[in-house]
Amino acid sequence: MMEIKLINIGFGNIVAAHRIVTIIGPESAPIKRIIQEGKDKGMVIDATYGRRTRAVLVMDSGHVVLSAIQPETIANRLDQDDDIEEEIPKEDGK
Repeated sequence: MMEIKLINIGFGNIVAAHRIVTIIGPESAPIKRIIQEGKDKGMVIDATYGRRTRAVLVMDSGHVVLSAIQPETIANRLDQDDDIEEEIPKEDGK
């Protein structure tokens, strides 16, 4: 059975880490286009709580998740979870 890692993307909102394809900033025209196309298709999840979008998460389902925290912060949370998981010894069934 696969263990699911969950990542906090701000304001108590959480996404499944294994479903994230990329985490990018929203500044460039191509990313703005991805966001607009996602809105047109109803595939955008706005988790900014009315604040400025600082990170755009593209999910493997085609959903686009908007977050108010920096992409680097989300990436660091992914890395921290990996480190924590490595420190915990696995049970061998005994």
